Amino acid sequence: MKKLLPIVLASLAFAGVAKADPVDLSTYADANGFIDVQKLTCAQLANTYQEDANALTSWYSGWYNGLAHKHFMDFKKGRETEHLVIQHCKAHPDEKIIHAIATVLKEERAEGIMNEK
Repeated sequence: MKKLLPIVLASLAFAGVAKADPVDLSTYADANGFIDVQKLTCAQLANTYQEDANALTSWYSGWYNGLAHKHFMDFKKGRETEHLVIQHCKAHPDEKIIHAIATVLKEERAEGIMNEK
C-alpha cells in the first residue's frame, strides 16, 4: 500500500474487463459533481475513458500513499502490483476498487513481495 500505488492504479481502465462503450467518469458523480471513490467498482472504472481512469487512479494513489505517510515509489514493483490488481478486477468486476487494491496489497505483504522504504 505504501509506495506502489502511483503505478498500481495507473491503468485500471483495463482492456477486457468492460464490454460496453466507455462513459465519462462524471456519470458516477452526484448532483454536486462529487464521486464517492469508496463505492466505485472495478467494472465502473474499466468502463470509463482512459484519461478519466488515469485521473481517478492518480487520486487513489495519492489517497493510499497519504494514508501510509509515504512519498516513495518503486516503479518496477508498482507495475507488478498494477498487473495483479487488473487480474483481480477482471475476475471480480463487481468488487469495489478499494477492496481489490487492498486484497492485492495484503497478498503481496503476506508473500513478502513488497519492500518497506
